[in-house]
Amino acid sequence: MSALQRPKISHVIFDMDGLLIDTERLYTIVFEELCSEYGKAYTWEIKEQSMGRKPGEGAKIAIDSLQLPLTVEEFLTKAKEKQRNVFPQCSLMPGAEKLVKHLHQSNIPIAVSTGSASKIYDVKTTNHEELFKLFHHIVCCGDDSEVKEGKPHPAAYTVALQRFEAPIPKPEQVLVFEDAPNGVKSARAAGMHVIIVPDDRLDESKSKDAQMRLKSLEDFVPEEWGLPAYDS
Repeated sequence: MSALQRPKISHVIFDMDGLLIDTERLYTIVFEELCSEYGKAYTWEIKEQSMGRKPGEGAKIAIDSLQLPLTVEEFLTKAKEKQRNVFPQCSLMPGAEKLVKHLHQSNIPIAVSTGSASKIYDVKTTNHEELFKLFHHIVCCGDDSEVKEGKPHPAAYTVALQRFEAPIPKPEQVLVFEDAPNGVKSARAAGMHVIIVPDDRLDESKSKDAQMRLKSLEDFVPEEWGLPAYDS
């Protein structure tokens, strides 16, 4: 999509894990450790299928792929024990703080739609509470009663859209930042524009549904999407 074809964006929604905070790397460490206890290797191919989905869905993919002798509930319980030790240490992704603060200061309504459940969201954002207070709202798809299905279903983003203050924007006025193909599919199914900022290992063909692929949020140029430019 050329700059001339891009719409004027009025609202922005962010995914969280691997986009705003460096938790995808920590998820990998946790799941590799958990699976190794059963003599199995948690691979990039399994992770790629799981990214963006609700916790139970991601657990089932790992269990089925590796034939682990665990129920979904057992897998999640073991994973949460490990996650609570590592997630509070997570850092912000490059460019995240600058972009979020810029949009907030420019009075652009912003929100988060994450596959996480609310309790683990609190753990992940322990050291970044002030930044996350800048968002108008947070949708924790893992246990939000209105999100019946996780990404790639559009509910993750249609619910987030409806929680902005009136007048609710049209989907085509919303720009979504994602790091995973499932999240891109979710946002596109909701009728929104999407930029993907993926793991370098993601094959180019897997990001074709996004209108733009960036290596980092630092590379985003707001004015190309009708948003206020950074102060020079």
